[in-house]
Amino acid sequence: MPNIRRKQHLGLIGMLLIAVAFAGLQLTAVTGRASPDTKNYLSYALSLSGESRQEAGRRAIAYSCASGQHASLSPVPWTNRKAVGESEEQCVRRLNDSVAYWTRHGNTEGMTAPFANQRFMAIFEARPGYPLFLVPFVTVLGTTWGLWLAGLVLALAGSVCVLLTLRAAGVSRRAGLAGQALFLALPTGTVAMNPLSDGLSLALGTVVLLGCVLLLRDRPRTDVESGTSTGVTARAGAAGPRTGAVLVAGGLALMFLVRYSQALLLAVALAAVFLAWSGRLRLKRRQPGPVLRAAGLCGALAAGSYAGAHLLGWPMGQDSAQDLLTHHYQRPDLPDPWPEFFVQEGVFWSAWLRRQADQPILPVLLALSAWALRRRSVVLPIALAAGAAGLLNQAGHPNLGQLYGYRLIVFLWLLPALAIPLLLDRPPTDTPPHDASRDPAGAQKPAGVTAHGVAPAPAGDTRGGVRHPMSRS
Repeated sequence: MPNIRRKQHLGLIGMLLIAVAFAGLQLTAVTGRASPDTKNYLSYALSLSGESRQEAGRRAIAYSCASGQHASLSPVPWTNRKAVGESEEQCVRRLNDSVAYWTRHGNTEGMTAPFANQRFMAIFEARPGYPLFLVPFVTVLGTTWGLWLAGLVLALAGSVCVLLTLRAAGVSRRAGLAGQALFLALPTGTVAMNPLSDGLSLALGTVVLLGCVLLLRDRPRTDVESGTSTGVTARAGAAGPRTGAVLVAGGLALMFLVRYSQALLLAVALAAVFLAWSGRLRLKRRQPGPVLRAAGLCGALAAGSYAGAHLLGWPMGQDSAQDLLTHHYQRPDLPDPWPEFFVQEGVFWSAWLRRQADQPILPVLLALSAWALRRRSVVLPIALAAGAAGLLNQAGHPNLGQLYGYRLIVFLWLLPALAIPLLLDRPPTDTPPHDASRDPAGAQKPAGVTAHGVAPAPAGDTRGGVRHPMSRS
């Protein structure tokens, strides 16, 4: 028991050290992260905190223009927050003139300040979750430090969820910590820190993925089985399908309020992967019960997301296509936008593939992720679904202005963050690798075998050198 406690404390210390190191690095850029959309979310949050629409717009403009003076003029289009040579005063004047123009042209309602026409601002009105999340931060700390701390909380929360997802899937402590570090080092950490709704959507997405891993368990693990007695990872090891269902449903419901399109696509991708997985299990004459239940839950949540957005009158796919092709509705709508939209798809993905060839960081990481497939971990199909949701989200916005950015496709980067750490664990040599992806429903197994592999021996018993996967260190 003392040895278990010591290892547990080492894991907690490692998690905290990674978090502290990341927070220290982020202090080098407290401001300078604002994008053109930041002022929309910020003005919404300030309106929710009790500011008048006019005052909320004024403060959002002040933050956006001040942040622009600290932004790097990189070749990444969506991170260019100011025109070259534009001073802070010129920026304030330009945005104030825009607000006055659109107010005169009918944009006089809503929680966001009138930075553009009412139809475009309706997109942000349909995302109340992120402004609501920001309210306590900007109320207590002001706009600059409030937005920075909100981003830090989201980045660290997402990284811890990645760690817990890996630990719940049975990987070692070092692999879990590697997953946490990868999440923070990859564009997932950068996107989470930016003052946009993508960070909160990403953090909630990691909650959903953790829930999916727990949902596929036939029963919770006990403290003896998990190899720990207390702590965050122990509680993750002791959770079961009911907790998983709550995390999946709650995470997607909250994500619906943040970015309902991403919630819908994640639910659809998970349901599709689980259905394909269950079909494979049937072909192998294995019981697909837990996987089918997970597919049913995600499918029902996807249908609920679509129906909810439709009933609320929020912008849908047709509106998104018109937004892209009419430059934020500043030109007349196209009678049929889809032919031109698919032309834009071809242009975008051709350019995207050329960029990956020039800077093959993502292809290398995806190749390493593919190598991890031999581990046969339950986390891999879930990570594949997350990656597919990122690709689908980017496909819904084939804007060349996003070619060098990561925020729309950011869920794709969860795949290497979850898959590559599996390479740090050596597959057991005394028993074949086994997890829920091979037999998640508890089909007929020899005595001493559970749905998660070899049944754990009693405490202190190391017969055959076999330990439960969660006890690897």
